[in-house]
Amino acid sequence: MPTKESTKKASIEEVGLSQETLMGLYTVMLRTRLLDERMRKLFRQGRYAGTYFSAVGQEACTAVPAYGLRDEDIIGPSHRDIGASVAKGLTFKEMVAQVFARSNSPDKGKSHPCHYGLRAKGVINPASTVASQTVLATGCAMAFKIQKKDNVAVALFGEGATSRGGWHEALNFAGVHKLPIIYVCQNNLWAESVPASLQAGIEKFADRAKAYGFPGVTVDGNDMVVMHKTVSEAVKKARGGGGPTFIEAMTYRWYGHSEIDPADYRAKEELEYWKKQDPVVRGEKLLMELGILTNDKREAMIEEIDQELDEAIKEAEAAKYSEPEEAYKDVYSDNFPVLREEE
Repeated sequence: MPTKESTKKASIEEVGLSQETLMGLYTVMLRTRLLDERMRKLFRQGRYAGTYFSAVGQEACTAVPAYGLRDEDIIGPSHRDIGASVAKGLTFKEMVAQVFARSNSPDKGKSHPCHYGLRAKGVINPASTVASQTVLATGCAMAFKIQKKDNVAVALFGEGATSRGGWHEALNFAGVHKLPIIYVCQNNLWAESVPASLQAGIEKFADRAKAYGFPGVTVDGNDMVVMHKTVSEAVKKARGGGGPTFIEAMTYRWYGHSEIDPADYRAKEELEYWKKQDPVVRGEKLLMELGILTNDKREAMIEEIDQELDEAIKEAEAAKYSEPEEAYKDVYSDNFPVLREEE
């Protein structure tokens, strides 16, 4: 028999977020899911080269941390953080063109698929070098402090990145200088084919923050409300000069490390358990319970997003590849200051 507690419906007051915020969080997750699944399908159809890194199943801890940030705030995503770029304001046309490596992409077709970035939106272009984005985001946070700006940086990475030396150097530096940065660790239990139990001798990766003098918390990374509240609190603290925060978000990627990885090293029971924790479905159920979302509205949203994706794909496939000479452009900044001899 269900208990009274299990059948009790949530209210806006109990959730503690506005209808606008809840709908915004759900929307960026849904957009991320549909874009992600479409890119997987197109890869399997041979429509673009390289590979693809899916984050299906992790939308609440890839998209939500970037939701509500300013354009001037910096995010340092990994190649799997498609949702962070969606939430930060990159368009489908920009992102699809990047995956297709076409000349109309923000990187003009120079980077590997899933290296989404856009300076105007404060998104650092990811690199396949694991944890490198944490170093760059930490440097941006130092720049904000030097410039006396109340902007923040958010670095996103998987638990496997915490085994890299550069990652530790970045967090140590942030702790020493009390930098305005939030580190979001998406603990999806697997660093490619290596389980978390063989990566570290600790159960909670958030405990690593203690060594660098700032707090770390472990939360349900598939709960959009919990993620938003946790990140918002950390952002507020960072803007006010309170220093860094480490957030370990427990989650799970549904597919392999990339589209060429069958992920047959994982137990089916483990995958099925985590699929039941689907962050998008959990968000839908909450919004429907609150009367914010209906099935008809959801279907209309999906249709609109699919049409936007169709247009972005059509435009990307019609675009040209860059000429070889493009490789020499955007390598150096024209605005880099040159010191005179007397200086």
